[in-house]
Order: sequence, then structure tokens, then C-alpha cells
Amino acid sequence: MVVGDHFIPAEYYVDALRRVCGPDFGPVTTVQWAGDKAGQHEAQQRMEWEGPEAVPVPAEIVTAVADAEVLAVHYAPVPKAVLLAAPNLKAVVVARAGLENVDRSAAAELGVEVFGVAGRNASAVAELTIGLMLSEARDIARADASVKAGGWRKEFPSPGREIGSSTVGLVGFGHVGRQLAGKLKGFGPRLLVHDPFVYDEELEEFDAQRAELPELFAESDFLSLQARVTPENERFIGAELLALMKPTAYFVNVGRSRLVNYDDLYRVLAEGRIAGAALDVYDEEPLPVDSPWRKLDNVTLTPHYAGDTLDANRTSVRLVAERIASL
Repeated sequence: MVVGDHFIPAEYYVDALRRVCGPDFGPVTTVQWAGDKAGQHEAQQRMEWEGPEAVPVPAEIVTAVADAEVLAVHYAPVPKAVLLAAPNLKAVVVARAGLENVDRSAAAELGVEVFGVAGRNASAVAELTIGLMLSEARDIARADASVKAGGWRKEFPSPGREIGSSTVGLVGFGHVGRQLAGKLKGFGPRLLVHDPFVYDEELEEFDAQRAELPELFAESDFLSLQARVTPENERFIGAELLALMKPTAYFVNVGRSRLVNYDDLYRVLAEGRIAGAALDVYDEEPLPVDSPWRKLDNVTLTPHYAGDTLDANRTSVRLVAERIASL
């Protein structure tokens, strides 16, 4: 059974399963996770922090899942109630790398395997990262807002900076980091990487140099964060590391907000101790209307949509279908 949502429709999975597993694969049943797109995104964000039991049990999924042997989902919650409603279930396949929407403890107790798909939106996230770097360093969004408001603004908090003459530091060198490094080659920056889990040979493929965190923060003109959250690295970027950054440097986060002490980052930006930041992720989403982040003139903000492209969604369901084919 496949569960569609407002991000990846159920028919995308069905088409991918037919292509990968053959036209006679099945039977495949579909169900739509209830609610609107904003509500589903809000639920996903809550599950990222608190797990699938923190949102309402999806009755429509519980009702439909009884005969399923494999369950494919994207953001839809898979709490224990869903797992118990499917006595024949062997596996849950999630169309993303994060598995926060699945009760993995309950799945393990019931002998149900849980799989994610890695790298499905890495290219999309890497492209937005470059867009954020350009937007913040060249004040694109601020200039656009000024012109549309009837102005002609050309004075900004910091002078424009080019990526090609800069040092770009990457914290995390997984799927997104490698896509980003490859796409940055055309700009020609010096590339520093901090990731204790990659080999020197892998860095050499991208003409990148390994750097410890203090060096990375001190030398980068653009610092891009795309690491995964682990119990060991939550909030590991705070006042101490941010204080090492150049006053002309830019901080970009397309990873997870929990990697950063956002109070410390806000103070650094509000006091002008770095040139600016570009953020796609936040501790509270959507940002409250009165959020102080909305008032900063040296920050570019996007609504956590780095991986939300048609291409990424098509790649997601193909990877799900390939995983199901391998079971």
C-alpha cells in the first residue's frame, strides 16, 4: 500500500512501481493522508522533534492497511496503531532519508523492517544552497523587494561578494555536500570540508581540503551546513564557533535547525558580527508572524522547501520502488 500526501501524490509511487517492478506488480492499493499541505508540513515538523505518536493517528491509513505486506509513505505518520493494524506487514519504506515519522521501536518489536532512501533530493538541496549563497551575498531578495515596492535600493548591510574568489566551507559531506561540491566547481572557490566520516580520496575527487571545525569557521567566506542530526551533534554550532567567523562571512543552513543554537546565531547577526545568513530550516515552522528573524536585514529566509522539486519527488518514488523490488 502507498500513502500519498500533498507533496508526493500516490500515483507517483504507482507509476514508479510499474516501471521498476513490472506492469503486473501488485496488487497496489493507495490512500491519501488526510489534511491540507500546511497541516501536513506542520505535522511532519512536529514528528521530527517528537515522533509519530505526537500527531493524530491517521484513521484513514489504519482502516486501509490491513492487507498490506509493504507500506510506502513520505511524510505520513506510521505510529504503533498503523503497524498493529497490518498483521502481514513486513516492511515500511519511507520516501526520504529521515525516519522520524515511523515508530521504529514498535516496528522492531513486531518484526517490521524500516527503510529510508538516501540522496533523493540532494541535487535540489544543493541547487537551493547555491541560490541562497547568491541571494544573500548579492542581496537579490532585498533588491527585488525594493524595486517591487517602488524603490531602487543599492545600499545593503555588506558589499556584494563573489563565490569564485571565496573560500567555501562545508559542514557535512554526504549526498548533499557532494552534490554541492560538484556544482560549485564551475564557480572555482577554494573548498574546505569538515566530515570525520569521509576519506581523503573522496575529498580529492572534488579538489576539497579537510579542515577541523575551528579552521573551517575561521577561514570560510561562505559556510554551508548540510549535516545530519545525531544525538552527539545537536546544537553543536553556537557562540564559540560563530565567534570565529569573519565579519564578511555568510552562514547557510539547509540541514536541520537542531544543529545550531539559533539564539546565538541571531545575536551574531543582529549585532553585525558576520555579514549575513541564509536559512531554510527553523526551530519553529512556520515562523511566527512576530518572529524577530523576519526583521533582520542581513538574512535571507526560505520556508523549508530546499528539497521540494518535481525532480526530487520523481527520484524519491523511483528509489522507493527500487527498494521494494529488492525486498
